[in-house]
Amino acid sequence: MSASRTLLQTALVAALALTLVPARASAQTPSPIIGRWDLTVKDLGFPACSWLEVQLSGNRTLVGRFVGWGGSARPISKVEFADNMVRFAIPPQWEQGDGDFRVEGTLGNDALSGTIVDPAGKQFSWTGKRAPALRRTTPPQWGTPITLFDGKDLSRWQLPENNQWSAVAGVLTNAKAGGNLVTKESFTDFKLHIEFKYPKDGNSGVYLRGRYEVQVEDTPPDRVRDEGLAGIYGFLAPTEDAAKGPGQWQSYDITLIGRRVTVALNGITVINGQDIPGITGGALTCDEAAPGPLMLQGDHGPIEYRNIVLTPAK
Repeated sequence: MSASRTLLQTALVAALALTLVPARASAQTPSPIIGRWDLTVKDLGFPACSWLEVQLSGNRTLVGRFVGWGGSARPISKVEFADNMVRFAIPPQWEQGDGDFRVEGTLGNDALSGTIVDPAGKQFSWTGKRAPALRRTTPPQWGTPITLFDGKDLSRWQLPENNQWSAVAGVLTNAKAGGNLVTKESFTDFKLHIEFKYPKDGNSGVYLRGRYEVQVEDTPPDRVRDEGLAGIYGFLAPTEDAAKGPGQWQSYDITLIGRRVTVALNGITVINGQDIPGITGGALTCDEAAPGPLMLQGDHGPIEYRNIVLTPAK
């Protein structure tokens, strides 16, 4: 074979490879549904927030995670997306019924809207927008600490309709299952010190910005770790068990900057600077970019809190 012919063949192979590059790049263009979405669920008679994440598994299959208006983040085995329509099904977590939750929606102008049909066949409408990144480019400067409970009264809190909260001997006490307690003020980034005591089998939670629950409970041994004490419910698990047990005063020291959270339980750092993926079940507000209140869960039963001090970022 002549040298000129060899050079010609080499050039043709190189040209063919160049023509294939755009097609390969086009095939790998990510689906517009991929990402995290903050959802607002309607028709429930109360403000309800939900959350959806869609990811690419391998080269072709879309999978994800979903948080309903209650419960934890659960995996979606397959997400269908075609012609700007998204569909998936997920088994119920606690609700009674013979079928799955069936979710479908339409993507338009980088926003979602659609319906959820529960296992009992009841339909709810919802809307969704992309979750913000919440990245901070500079470290916070801390302001003046705010004492949210001084042991005397609940003047900084909004009392729920079914209120069971009161100040008893310097302790913020929820006598029995009732409503959730919410601060009158809203906050963005902050440091929080809060002390709590739960009874045997007790269950409560501290909702940061009203959206991200740090679990407070007498955690049973078979509980998934990210749903137990000191976990960001359904998302982030503590690295170790630092609990003292029921009937004893314990403490959280929590720092929230954007999505990044650090949790110390009884002086031991158990979550260190991890990003919270999204809204947890039972959230009060759905807009992750907005400031939000502190919420204490009171709908499960008796719980006690004291020494609640929040230091906001300036």
